[in-house]
Amino acid sequence: MSQEAISVFDIFKIGIGPSSSHTLGPWRAALQVLELLGQKKLLAEVVHIQVSLYGSLAKTGKGHGTDIAVQLGLCGFDPVTYDVDQVTPFINAIATLGKINLDGKFQIPFNPSEDIAFLRTESLPFHPNALTFLIRFSNGETSEETFYSIGGGFVVKENDLQSGERVQLPYPINTAEDLQRHCVKTISRIHELVMKNELALRMPEEIDKGLMDIWKVMQESTYRGCHRSGTLPGGLKVKRRAAELNKKLLKKKTYGSYNEWVQAIRAGGNTFPYILDWVSCFALAVNEENASFGRVVTAPTNGASGVIPAVLHYYIIFCDGHRDDKIANFLLTASEIGSIFKKGATLSAAMGGCQAEIGVSSAMAAAALTECLGGTVQQALMAAEIAMEHHLGLTCDPIAGLVQIPCIERNTMGAIKAITAAQLALQSDPAYAKISLDGVVKTMWDTSKDMNSKYKETAEGGLAANIPLGLSEC
Repeated sequence: MSQEAISVFDIFKIGIGPSSSHTLGPWRAALQVLELLGQKKLLAEVVHIQVSLYGSLAKTGKGHGTDIAVQLGLCGFDPVTYDVDQVTPFINAIATLGKINLDGKFQIPFNPSEDIAFLRTESLPFHPNALTFLIRFSNGETSEETFYSIGGGFVVKENDLQSGERVQLPYPINTAEDLQRHCVKTISRIHELVMKNELALRMPEEIDKGLMDIWKVMQESTYRGCHRSGTLPGGLKVKRRAAELNKKLLKKKTYGSYNEWVQAIRAGGNTFPYILDWVSCFALAVNEENASFGRVVTAPTNGASGVIPAVLHYYIIFCDGHRDDKIANFLLTASEIGSIFKKGATLSAAMGGCQAEIGVSSAMAAAALTECLGGTVQQALMAAEIAMEHHLGLTCDPIAGLVQIPCIERNTMGAIKAITAAQLALQSDPAYAKISLDGVVKTMWDTSKDMNSKYKETAEGGLAANIPLGLSEC
């Protein structure tokens, strides 16, 4: 049967922070607008574009860089390759000149403060993350294109609300039960079955290269974040902590490369406090990079981008997993768990709160770690269930609408919970489990629907409504 095919490369996307739904999604929507105009040969006829942001995009878009992402997308830049150090000067230049180059070629007047509207009191029915491009042409005609950023960098166009490609997969998977049944029937581990489905979408060498490209960005964001100090942008004046912790843990040892750094960490020991500190350091590093408009991998979102790299670094450094095939297996397994949550619930904090981001990433990491440490399919699914079970109801309440407090620290908690869930599952018999992963996915979705909207990435509830003294003007 045909089904929505969600690839490992849909769950893991390379992009720029700080948010997959509020930054990467709108960026991709702008690129789709350029593509549509290009197909109709209308790019040269555009004289004005106005962008309207609705719902959560409007309420926290400033803190999440939605306006920045839209402008970079309209210029035709690729979030996978764009030089992150050029974001601020380029955006400042647009505001100063009052002009933007569509697709880098066609210059039109553009005033960001007027042509990007934050409609904080308006929402569109399909999803809280909506944006509309109103395009005016030289002949006086107009066109309107609306997109929804539905979480994890996934974007769907209005009137075309199927986000995945319909293809015939050899092993269709919508639920954890489907996954387990196919694995048992084919005597496959999770990563092996996922690879069989991936091969229906692309060539083996493309898969291998793509997975290593993802891992490379995870390595770079972790290493970079562990070596950059200073203050995060946005007005909260949050101090970066990973670099200081990195230096403290390594007792100021010197090294010249990522590999030497990993060796230095491994040589430092394997006591529980030492490992715990490093897992936290890895997660902090990635999310501090994310909060600084750095390049990260959605896993499955930018706000939760530190969990998978932190647990994967734990695996390669402290569990002897530093081999390309083991890393690929980890990513393949994790992606399928993320796919199950996307199909059965949501990856969008604007729809489900932070349980849809940190909770899902923790479940993904738990299952992947369990499988890579030799656990059975049933134990891996049990680990994912345990991890999500203890994130149910987690709200998304970013102070000042920035992906900083409590978002950065939450990644450390998600990573630690994933490791704990994996260890519990490895020491348990899933036959006696009372709760299934599918049961938790449904519970998460039910909880999402019951949750008050102010706890869904609006910066109107929770911690965001109880801003500490001195932060209220940010």
